[in-house]
Amino acid sequence: MVVTYDIEEKKFVFDFEHDGAEDIVSLTGSGYQVEAFGKCFYYGYEFAPQVDGPVRTSFIHHVKFTEDLQNNSDLTNFIKKAVDNLSHQINLYDYNLVVMPESSSKVNQYMLRYIYRFAQPTLRKMELVKALPSNISFDMDAYEQSYLNDVLENGRPRYTEAQKEEVRQSISKMLDLIHQKDYFTIAKDVKKSRFRPYMMQFLKFASKADEVLCASIRNQNILIIDDVTTSGSTLNEILRTLRILNEDNDITIFSLLGRKDLMAESI
Repeated sequence: MVVTYDIEEKKFVFDFEHDGAEDIVSLTGSGYQVEAFGKCFYYGYEFAPQVDGPVRTSFIHHVKFTEDLQNNSDLTNFIKKAVDNLSHQINLYDYNLVVMPESSSKVNQYMLRYIYRFAQPTLRKMELVKALPSNISFDMDAYEQSYLNDVLENGRPRYTEAQKEEVRQSISKMLDLIHQKDYFTIAKDVKKSRFRPYMMQFLKFASKADEVLCASIRNQNILIIDDVTTSGSTLNEILRTLRILNEDNDITIFSLLGRKDLMAESI
């Protein structure tokens, strides 16, 4: 199949009948897999080596954040071909549980619905939550109550009003910088950050039902699906959670779109 980028029109053109030298992505072949994350890992499409960063980023956003995905035949066929390719490589009936990250992207939900056409009686869904950078906030009231308004043993405030204001301004600047970043940059930064151990305590399940479902997992085979794999941060966190529950699960990972060298640090 062909996906090319029309520079003049600044849009992506899909052609599911032909392959060409100008393709920016290609469907992975039969039997294709990558040994990554300590488990068998597949992805549906890979970027061509010649695709530069701006075009790659633009295509990722086009795939992930098209509002009316259901009525976009190019993107739905794009997803279906990847899942069809996966079904030729693994038996979807062998999997008891599907795990996927929840995001504003509708791609994962569409992939899940299409997978149900192959193995609906045996698949269930559990969602872990992540947020776009623009939705990240800071609870200043709780921070002031817990830290900035602390008092010394003699009853005097620990911090002056000038010091408190300096902290507030620093936090405001930090949030502005976070909101300007894209999700993939933040995911990669968090993965390498020395502060990562402190962030782990804030990870949580989307609901009590998901937590109960996760606790019930013992020897079930699990299929993890995600729309795009870049740094591997999301998949690593899902695997970490599942490994706490059971070390013996047969886990297969599938991502709609990826590139080998972008996953090198996760292998």
